[in-house]
Amino acid sequence: MLGSMHRGVGALSVAASFREQACAICRGTLTSATERSAEGPAKRASLFLALVGTLAASVGWAPRAWAANVDVAVVFAVDFSSSIDPKVADLQREGHAAALTSPEIIAAIARNYVGCISIAYFEWSSPGHSRVVLPWTNICGLEDARAAASVISKKGDTGFARRGRSGTSVSSAIDVGSLLLDQFPGTAAKKVIDISANGENNDGLPVQPSRLNAVAKGYTINAIAIPTQDEDPDQPLASYFAKSVIGGSQAFVITPKGPSDYVTALRRKLVTEVSMDVSRQADGLSTQP
Repeated sequence: MLGSMHRGVGALSVAASFREQACAICRGTLTSATERSAEGPAKRASLFLALVGTLAASVGWAPRAWAANVDVAVVFAVDFSSSIDPKVADLQREGHAAALTSPEIIAAIARNYVGCISIAYFEWSSPGHSRVVLPWTNICGLEDARAAASVISKKGDTGFARRGRSGTSVSSAIDVGSLLLDQFPGTAAKKVIDISANGENNDGLPVQPSRLNAVAKGYTINAIAIPTQDEDPDQPLASYFAKSVIGGSQAFVITPKGPSDYVTALRRKLVTEVSMDVSRQADGLSTQP
């Protein structure tokens, strides 16, 4: 059975069609709010600067200067905290690689206005622990998708070296994802932070300020919640993500029913994210208010 998908409560309505946004981009008039939370400004600024420094030092790359616009820019934020064992690490790494090269994703990209998306892939755990596996890369067809998938498959986390990764900081994941979208070198009518994780925020700052900051910039936060064997059926991880993490236009969280369903659920999720056609996005989705 396919994973269930939950729509975010109070998700922002789409203020303009893609064509209107594209025209605004051409005119240079497309802007987004930059409201920031006032909660713990000194602490947040300190941690943010540390996060930026760690990100730059651990990666050592400059954004690629793509000249072309894309329909959608997606940041894959993949959990590699101490709770991610080799089995789950393989599920995430190979799942993303397989989903990116699937016929459904390639067809969804081709149906869009520009016919290209741009993706970045990074791994995260506790504050100050993040690693960019794939910097911004354009995907305009199967060949591009295969090249990106190869990098993810070869360089992504294997789940064996988990010492020192500590807790799960979803707030840091959102902050790093926001930073990468801030640095996106092209233009995109839709920008998404795509979180994959198997636990709640238990390290670093609270999620809410990071979430509000990302949404205020016009970014959408979606998630795939990986259930654990000891998950409380009365308090599933997907409910936590739906209530406390996802946000923005058309935000949703999806949960695979089991390991064999992860790739299918992720592929279904990506088709929704990369498609600019709202009517296609709605087809066949199980939603919850």
